[in-house]
Amino acid sequence: MFTFQEFTDFVQSLTPTIRETVGKYIGRVHVDYKADDSPVTLADKEIERYIVSQIEARFPEGVIVGEESGTHPASATANGGNDGQLIEWIVDPIDGTKSFIHGVPLFATLIGVMVDGEPVYGTIYNPLLDDLIVGDNHVALWNGVATRMRPCDSLKQATLLTTDILDVDKHRNIHDFMALAGQCRILRTWGDAYGYCLLATGRADIMVDPIMSRWDLAALIPVIRGAGGAITDYYGGNPATGDSIVACGKSLHDEVIACLNK
Repeated sequence: MFTFQEFTDFVQSLTPTIRETVGKYIGRVHVDYKADDSPVTLADKEIERYIVSQIEARFPEGVIVGEESGTHPASATANGGNDGQLIEWIVDPIDGTKSFIHGVPLFATLIGVMVDGEPVYGTIYNPLLDDLIVGDNHVALWNGVATRMRPCDSLKQATLLTTDILDVDKHRNIHDFMALAGQCRILRTWGDAYGYCLLATGRADIMVDPIMSRWDLAALIPVIRGAGGAITDYYGGNPATGDSIVACGKSLHDEVIACLNK
């Protein structure tokens, strides 16, 4: 199994090409829609192909799970790590495609590494801001410098974020969510991966996403934990096997979960 430093160096090496590709397409790219009516662009596909090719060249022992390309081994003979562990690379080339196609910089590339089903490394890279955050469940680094969530012990002081309030209404109990929002100081839809950047760098306090896919959440877990936060699914369960995310400071987490599930 490779080290956190090797992972960090690897994702750092990807950033120039990701940034260049985003700059080529942002705000002026043709948009297609998938079966679930979510948008996808040439940039999503091009960035994912590039990341996959680099993983295949550098870490051929793993399995790659891409949002656009599905699941496949990193090499023709790969079936896990050198010690029998199942190593999975989870790739979301552009998390926040709706922001991307409108030229709004609230999107990021997500790359997570899971070993035997548990997230061990993750990165959130915002190419327009050239912000790279990496985490390993113990530490989070923002452009190479350790970062932590800010102290917040009261909902009255908290900034609450979500990606789309309509998704809360569609998938969870909107009344409980709005009751939580009513107790917080600020509610904003600075969402998708950017919301987790704000949490991990001490600029917001609570992030609630009522529906998530595996490629949306795998990279976020080691980053939020590494920044000192708590991260679970909507009901307080294991986020790695869930379909939603609630992330915030540890002192608030139980209260937030209780509010969302009255």
